[in-house]
Amino acid sequence: MLKNKLKDHREIAREMDLFSFHEYAPGAIFWHPKGLKIYHILEDFIRKKTENEGYREISTPVIVKSELFKKSGHWQHFGENIFSLKVDDEVYALKPMNCPESTLVFSAHTRSYQDLPLRLSEFGILHRNELSGVLGGALRVRQFTIDDAHIYVTPEQIHDEIIKLILMTIDVYKTLDYKPRFYLATRPEKAMGNTKSWQQAEKSLEKALKSTGVDFSIKPKEGAFYGPKIDIHILDSQKRDWQMATIQLDFQIPESMQLSYVDKDGAKKRPVMIHRGIFGSLERFIGILIEHTQGKLPLWLTPTQTIIMPITNKQNAYAKKVVTSLIKASIRSQLDERNETLQAKIRDAILQKIPYLVIVGEKEEKANLITVRTREGKNLEKQKVSSFINRLVKKIENKS
Repeated sequence: MLKNKLKDHREIAREMDLFSFHEYAPGAIFWHPKGLKIYHILEDFIRKKTENEGYREISTPVIVKSELFKKSGHWQHFGENIFSLKVDDEVYALKPMNCPESTLVFSAHTRSYQDLPLRLSEFGILHRNELSGVLGGALRVRQFTIDDAHIYVTPEQIHDEIIKLILMTIDVYKTLDYKPRFYLATRPEKAMGNTKSWQQAEKSLEKALKSTGVDFSIKPKEGAFYGPKIDIHILDSQKRDWQMATIQLDFQIPESMQLSYVDKDGAKKRPVMIHRGIFGSLERFIGILIEHTQGKLPLWLTPTQTIIMPITNKQNAYAKKVVTSLIKASIRSQLDERNETLQAKIRDAILQKIPYLVIVGEKEEKANLITVRTREGKNLEKQKVSSFINRLVKKIENKS
């Protein structure tokens, strides 16, 4: 791809009618139906992955008293990025992250060592007070959603759980044709807790990385304020480096939030907390993915998978039958019965990056067939609708 032909995700989003921005809500996205479909497909994709791994999904409030973030330590270390407002003479905050509220769900019951690991996932809406000068489309926003999870473990369970997360990340990114690169980010200058607990956490992450056999580099002093982390980067089609997923090991917030579980000996012990986001911000992930693919998303992820184009109005009834068959097979399809030339319909469909263009004319109707063309301009052989459906269903199921 030539650099001067590459488009920004905002331009692609306009052409594909995915999302927009407005002066009344700087740093926030207005999702259009097609863009929201991509959002929901990714959400469902990671939800199924996590359900298979024993995660339980929760949902927590967007606005809470600021005291919660003071107790967790976020107010002291992250306060300038927290939106706050006064309600009934008390200061409330729009949550900038999900972890403090996840700990409240953990603490809602007396936990036993038999309950651990406890994996709580959440698609929480977050707000961060980013400066207006650094906002940039979907890549830097004030309102966003993270595919978040917090895993509560005993010290003995850390190793196996981190390995599972590394392997899950590799699997998810492989599906999207990304090759992840791993970094171990260590204690920053401004951090909670003592050096000993940080060294223990860093060694645990290093051991897990080595056990999976992945290559990794060190990011000195770039950990979170509450613990070291594994950052996962990708190179996009333009060879740009992006930090995406993160796996963070935290001994500090369980301490500040006074979390505990009852161990085998009946004594109360402090759990260890693992923070995990595979996509990170869904808004940012989609923006990067759109630029990476230049809008040509994989078939399983594209909002409209096929478009049916009758050559003349005489084929409208047959075209509607074809659309109905595709939709019944759960293939996202639309009918273009506008009073436009076939060339105009094809041009518009290609601009929308629709993977398959189905053309039906008098010959196709008489033979009960369809003509299929790809968005890349390749003409496929005339075929039965049932054969086309079988082919697409397999590709969608295999995410190929």
